[in-house]
Amino acid sequence: MPQKTTLEIPDELSTPVKYAVHQRGRDILAMVRAALKHGEVRLAYQPIVEARRPDRIAFYEGLFRVLDADGRIIPARDFMPYAEDSDIGRDIDCRALEIGLQALSQTEGLRLSINMSARSIGYGRWSQVLERGLADDPTVGARLILEITEASAMTVPELVIAFMQRWRRHGIAFALDDFGAGATSFRYLRDFRFDIVKIDRQFCHRVHCNRDDQVLVRAMALIAQQFDMMTVAEGVEDSADAAWLRRAGLHCMQGYHFALPQLQPSWELPGLKTA
Repeated sequence: MPQKTTLEIPDELSTPVKYAVHQRGRDILAMVRAALKHGEVRLAYQPIVEARRPDRIAFYEGLFRVLDADGRIIPARDFMPYAEDSDIGRDIDCRALEIGLQALSQTEGLRLSINMSARSIGYGRWSQVLERGLADDPTVGARLILEITEASAMTVPELVIAFMQRWRRHGIAFALDDFGAGATSFRYLRDFRFDIVKIDRQFCHRVHCNRDDQVLVRAMALIAQQFDMMTVAEGVEDSADAAWLRRAGLHCMQGYHFALPQLQPSWELPGLKTA
């Protein structure tokens, strides 16, 4: 009798739930790919304010957004987990950098941070975008901050260190994003020499009433101080947290308590001044 063959089902499709997650990921990537193709992508700008002078803006962060077929604004958290490891993630990094460089060139005095994955290091088209932007307007280098997440940086630490050394010659600064969310080796933190450390929102949200998080935030701030890194508290959503973080010595803060990300910023928001 002929032997029966067993169809091997990929693990991600082995249960209805896994199949639904897999299919959702495919649908999201298709939506993002279409948005990139048709130019339906934007940066939303959120100010990072000085802790002791929250009416003064230290710099802005450009947060990548996608417009879906119905014109809804889709934040990066909804698609980057699916896109970061793919070619779409590299396209997102390139487009975010293009938009950010254009904003810097068009707005005198603007200082702006742009997110990128460590996976884009060595990606030829991303480097070409940056080189072209610096050639068109050499002043943008000193006003550009590149943000790399802790988890992303730790995948290829040696490449990140060499990458930062190369582009610092053009005045570009670097921020370690979501500090504390991963498992940073302190040896690499010493070697990275980031200019800015952004403490992950999970430690800053409700920190005024959580003694465990208070200890951790103080420890991270002390580490950053030792290495001459500016500290930014992420996810600040109320005045009590802002007051505690100010007393703890954080340099800057970012969150809905101060301003929402805006697709069309005036760069002169009411009540705020650029430092």
